Amino acid sequence: MCASHYERASSPPALLLLPLFLLSSSPPLAHAAIQIPKDYKVQNILQPPILTKMPESYTAFSLDDIILPCEATGTPKPSFRWVKDGQKLNWMEHKGSGNFTANGDKPLSDYQGHYRCYADNTLGTAMTHTVKLITEPTPTLPKQKSFRKTAEEGDSVVLHCNPPKSSTIPHIHWMDKKLLHIGQSERVTTGLDGNLYFANVLKNDSRDDYTCHAQYIAARTILPKEHISLTVTPSNDVARGRKPHLMQPQGSHSSYLALRGHSLVLECIPKGLPTPSVMWKRMDGNLLETGARIENHGRWLQFDSITQEADGEYECLASNTHGSVTHTYTVTVEAEPYWVKEPLSLLYSPGETVRIDCQAEGIPTPTITWSMNGEPVTEVDIDPRRRVSGGVLILTDLVFSDTAVYQCEATNKHGNILNNTYIYVIELPAQILSSDGVVYKATEGGVARLHCEAFGSPRPQVTWESEDLQDLLLSDSRVSQLTNGTLELFNSSREDSGVYTCSITHSNISITAHLEVLNRTVMLIGPQAVRVRRGRNSWLDCHFTFDPQLNRPQILWRKDGHKIIESPPGDKYTVFENGTLRVTDVQSADGGLYSCEVITDLDSVMASGSITVVARPSPPVSLSLSEQQDRSLTLSWTPGHTHNSPTTEFVVEMREEQHSEGEGKWEEAKSVTGDVNNLELSLLPYSTYRFRVSGVNDQGRSNPSEPSETYSTPPAVPDVNPGKVRSESTVPGTLVIMWEELDQRLHNGPRFQYKVSWRQAQGREPHWSHTHVPGPPYLVNGTGAFSSYQMKVQAVNSLGEGPHPVPSIGHSGEDYPLASPSNISVSVANSSSSVRWQPVDTHTVQGHLLGYKIYLKRLGSQGGAMEHREESEMEGGVERGMEREEEGLVVVVQGSKTEETVTGLKLYSLYELSITTFNSKGEGPHSPTHRFSTPEGVPGPPASLGFESPSETELTLHWRPPIQPNGRLVGYVLQYQQISDSGDSPLQLEVIYDPTVTHFLLEGLDPHSRYVFYLRGRTTAGQGPPITRECATLLDGVPPSNISIVVGETSVNLSWVPGDRYRNHSFHIKYLSKTVGGKWEESEQVNTMQAFYSLTGLQPGTQYRLLITHGNYTHWEEEIQTTGPEPHGVEGDFATQGWFIGMISAVVLLMLLLLVLCFIKRSKGGKYAVKDKEENQMDSEARPMKDETFGEYRSLESDGDEKRSVSQPSLCVESKLGSDDSLAEYGDSVDIQFNEDGSFIGQYSGRGPAPTGNESSGPASPVNQDPPPPPIGPSFSGILDRPS
Repeated sequence: MCASHYERASSPPALLLLPLFLLSSSPPLAHAAIQIPKDYKVQNILQPPILTKMPESYTAFSLDDIILPCEATGTPKPSFRWVKDGQKLNWMEHKGSGNFTANGDKPLSDYQGHYRCYADNTLGTAMTHTVKLITEPTPTLPKQKSFRKTAEEGDSVVLHCNPPKSSTIPHIHWMDKKLLHIGQSERVTTGLDGNLYFANVLKNDSRDDYTCHAQYIAARTILPKEHISLTVTPSNDVARGRKPHLMQPQGSHSSYLALRGHSLVLECIPKGLPTPSVMWKRMDGNLLETGARIENHGRWLQFDSITQEADGEYECLASNTHGSVTHTYTVTVEAEPYWVKEPLSLLYSPGETVRIDCQAEGIPTPTITWSMNGEPVTEVDIDPRRRVSGGVLILTDLVFSDTAVYQCEATNKHGNILNNTYIYVIELPAQILSSDGVVYKATEGGVARLHCEAFGSPRPQVTWESEDLQDLLLSDSRVSQLTNGTLELFNSSREDSGVYTCSITHSNISITAHLEVLNRTVMLIGPQAVRVRRGRNSWLDCHFTFDPQLNRPQILWRKDGHKIIESPPGDKYTVFENGTLRVTDVQSADGGLYSCEVITDLDSVMASGSITVVARPSPPVSLSLSEQQDRSLTLSWTPGHTHNSPTTEFVVEMREEQHSEGEGKWEEAKSVTGDVNNLELSLLPYSTYRFRVSGVNDQGRSNPSEPSETYSTPPAVPDVNPGKVRSESTVPGTLVIMWEELDQRLHNGPRFQYKVSWRQAQGREPHWSHTHVPGPPYLVNGTGAFSSYQMKVQAVNSLGEGPHPVPSIGHSGEDYPLASPSNISVSVANSSSSVRWQPVDTHTVQGHLLGYKIYLKRLGSQGGAMEHREESEMEGGVERGMEREEEGLVVVVQGSKTEETVTGLKLYSLYELSITTFNSKGEGPHSPTHRFSTPEGVPGPPASLGFESPSETELTLHWRPPIQPNGRLVGYVLQYQQISDSGDSPLQLEVIYDPTVTHFLLEGLDPHSRYVFYLRGRTTAGQGPPITRECATLLDGVPPSNISIVVGETSVNLSWVPGDRYRNHSFHIKYLSKTVGGKWEESEQVNTMQAFYSLTGLQPGTQYRLLITHGNYTHWEEEIQTTGPEPHGVEGDFATQGWFIGMISAVVLLMLLLLVLCFIKRSKGGKYAVKDKEENQMDSEARPMKDETFGEYRSLESDGDEKRSVSQPSLCVESKLGSDDSLAEYGDSVDIQFNEDGSFIGQYSGRGPAPTGNESSGPASPVNQDPPPPPIGPSFSGILDRPS
């Protein structure tokens, strides 16, 4: 038979592709084995038989139970055969299945025996292990009799079950006639033998329906036995109890044999009264390590899958209050055979050597036998190429006939296991599995790998060639070829790029590969070693370049070799687009080695850096005090953690607690270098101290250490006396001695006081007077005014006095000076004067001479009329025309000077002065007064300059005299000049010889030009500085043409911007309704300076034509349509009712009456005295005007409310070329006129409404005037235009 197998496999089989699961799921291949790649293309699949279902040993209770499975796969499809008890069965295969079933023509007992299944095809034979089939009839119960049992209360009882014998162990259930389970407990337990054990019975255990049910699961049968009746009778022995005894097992020791992986139950069922408790333990180890668990109310120790570790000695201890009993168990664990190393089914090429390892373990050790295609190797023809040694089978120089299925079987007394392994010797044509034309990329300096995977049996050989390198390819030391055909090119360069060809030797099979060598990735700036302060952020760079043909690299950061997981923005780690890593809120744990790796598809580059976390030092610890003396000790400490920054300094602080409020204040005592950890400290007597230490490094100062223990020094006499002993006397005849108190820490002992001593400095009192006081000051009476004394203060405590003090000189209290300076003389030079005097005698000062005070008083101007005018023109002064007394001036001269220069005097004025002496007490008497006068000087600029423009070529100048005439005015000088771009226009001069004139008319001016005016006052001393203004004449006014319109339902608002240089012009707005029968109507008179007008009384939803004429032509025209619905005639409108018309007429009449009364009252103002009007005018002048605009432009209402003069102001502004004064400073309006004496007359000139057309002159506006105020509401426009 063996010969036929060799003959059947002598020729090479057809090409085949084995199932992938055999290849992909197998462990690493044995030596010389081959694996068909998934890309290898073959047809005509062949496969040795592989068993997929195998039988197991079991018990059959009927013919229907007999089925032994045996199924296998293979190509060709395998055939099956069965062997029973070593004899081949005459068995017919059914539908390609090898399952064995009973035929039904034999009795059940004929099928009992040992079976084995074989599966054959052309490549070999596989077989199953031997199984045992046990046959027996279904268990039945013989006819039984009812059983009755009687026991006394407290006795132990056993109710026997005795189920029918069977090869399968039945499951026992004790139940009653209602099929309810009998309750189990420590007292009532079912044993492994099926009996029901009572450790002791109770009266309520009496019943007649105890029934044992035996369940045979394999036989699908439950057998109930006859009922057992139990009667429990009362007993007097219950109270005495019973000692425990074991009902199961018997004796004191028992032994058990268990198989590895099987279950084992140790039983311990005691009897006794009261019910004994059971405790299990392992005698030679830990019970928990065995995996056993306690079941059945503690009566069983159960091992579900016992292991070798459970082998050993066990003990059961049953005990109650009357005693105990033990039972020991010896458990021996053996094992059926099991695999340690199973052989693999593999493919081989001819000529290879194969080694099949088959290792199994068991207790006892199993024996291993080998079979080939189901035949023992020992019975197969001897072949020198085949060697068997225990669990190893070796075949050398394989040939195709070695293809077979080999069986390895391990056997001991507990069973056997079997493994089918095929060896398939195969020849396959060579193929290149790698793709053709693949483009490989590598970077400069890297390794290029060009793949050429070839497969065949025998294994094919491949060679590489290059068009560029020719024969130099394999001779290059950088080039190597791997066994799998891959070509490796080390240290690649750009010159290596090109086409490479891989060929299978002795064939025309080849592929080409293209190699591209790219620029390598370079790290430009890697992470550095940085030092970061704890709590701050740190940045580590990772800047690189890479070949643009590559995909964006992956940036991988690691810390101490562990990958950093990037956290959300703002958390610990953030990697930016350029590779930079930010570590937020660096702490000590963040310190370490950081590496940045840039990974492309072809290469990678890595650089490393580090973060060293630095921080302030930790506080020093373990402060100790040593070498303690009366006034010193040594402080020692242990430095705290430096946090990677060396400690450069230690700062020692001390706190004195005995003389401080609360705990006291810490004060820095001394600093030492960082390498010193002790310091000798000097202390004060009679003090209690604590100490603490702080460390300092380049990151800052640490928190202080914990304070040391306290240390107190003994008392001593004072070491120092108080300082700054002085006199602070303020009252004449008293000496106040003052000094600085000593700090309590300098008292050096208890009952501290000050010893105060004094005596006269001139020696009239040679002996010292002294007293003891707790503190300053000390007052000595009866010393006279400003007497000199010697003073000293000494520190004293209960141990004695301090060092001798040094006396100080002080004086008693000062008094007022008794005399004033004499021989006063004054020399005047323009507005300054030099004052000289004779000093007073020092004895009359009665104190320390602090200096002199010069009292200076201006009596007025030297001229009466001019004085009157000057006083009346003072800014912010009293009523006009009333002379006021000049305020005095006090000049303080410090020290003992006897000469002083007084400046800032007014010219052409009369002064008087007196001088006093002063000390710290006060001033002495005034000296006799001394009068002097100042000379005449040039006047100041005129107080104001205003303009009026009567026509386009005329300007009238109005001014007020200088506030500071500094003499008698003799006239004015007026200069003016036309402003031009060239600046060469002549300067015109007008001299006014009458000092009372305050206006001047200029004619023949160019209406298209602006002028600058300079006006100066004159005295006999000369001309003063000018007041400078710019101005231009006003042009004739015209109606506005650039009008903005806002249309309402019954009104339209018109607004415009008045022309800068145009006079006020009056006009009317004509309007015509476009409805049938509409007529032209005309508004009331409107002025251009209003800048706004509201035309009311219109109809809603109606078109209107608006018109403004100037002369005989249309100046402006516009068409509008009011909003709202079109009007409809309503019969009986209330506006046409008589009562409504009457009421409106009464209201209008009443308003006219009120206006007339107001006008009359205002007209009476013209009869007021000029003096009163000036006073009112002065009040108005005190209120400054905004933006230096003229009076007529305070608001739009002024056009209608104020009466205008016949002439209009011109267009003028103040020039900053000369005076700093402004018109607003003096409250001027441009149309104010003056009388010859300087009083206002502008308010009393009659004014009428603005004339219409070109006859009217409008108000002048400043060149730089502000934007017009917002328009006045439409409902008030008519009222504002009415004269008041």
